[in-house]
Amino acid sequence: MKAILIFFIAHWYLSLFFQTFFLHRYASHKAFTMNKFTEKVFFVLTWIFQGSNYLSPFGYGTMHRMHHAYADTENDPHSPMYDETIWNMMWKTKTIYSDISSGRMVPDKRFTDGVPRWDAFDKIARSWPSRLFWGALYVAFYIQFATAWWLWLLLPLQFLMSPIHGAIINWFAHKYGYVNFIVKDTSKNFLPVDFLMMGESYHNNHHKFGSRANFGGIRWHEIDPTYLVIKGLDKLGIIHIVRQKEVNMEPVKKAA
Repeated sequence: MKAILIFFIAHWYLSLFFQTFFLHRYASHKAFTMNKFTEKVFFVLTWIFQGSNYLSPFGYGTMHRMHHAYADTENDPHSPMYDETIWNMMWKTKTIYSDISSGRMVPDKRFTDGVPRWDAFDKIARSWPSRLFWGALYVAFYIQFATAWWLWLLLPLQFLMSPIHGAIINWFAHKYGYVNFIVKDTSKNFLPVDFLMMGESYHNNHHKFGSRANFGGIRWHEIDPTYLVIKGLDKLGIIHIVRQKEVNMEPVKKAA
């Protein structure tokens, strides 16, 4: 039982880290820079740790830029305001992401400009043989170490981990939480202390300062774990944080 729980928790956080670090803050927003070799290393690491849930940095980055441009409008790829249930929103998101990643949809250049692409690798990493390979490894691990029937209930979550991470923020962080800033959408800070989503749930902060590497740091309790790693990688020279002049950093008074 212990091995399964460790495996699940490790997969949750490692998959989430590469989603927020590489796909979100780098591919979508260029909050930091890295050389092309390092970029390719992170492509491979994202594939390893997301596994059967691998998301294309190009598809994710492009779609996320569209989300910021069209937040809570009819053109938003994922908005609770235009989808009746979280399942409808997830399916709409999946459809748009797949169309972008496969080339069936060609978005405006402003959404694709500078988003990292490695089409040859993505073709392999997004393929069904790749997904089945990782899925088979997960099943084999459960066969070996699952000692109680209820542990198998975690396995479907591992098959869908990346979509689950996205749905938590795109649904709940637009419906519940508090705001630090008045913005032109419904984004909220879902968790006051983000131990679960590695900084992603400071969504209102992020919608106010989209390209800021640190999603937290506005209030004393808003600690962004991913940003701590980013600072460490910056000090090591592996990446370089884009320094920006930030204005109006004070949160609104009596935030809702």
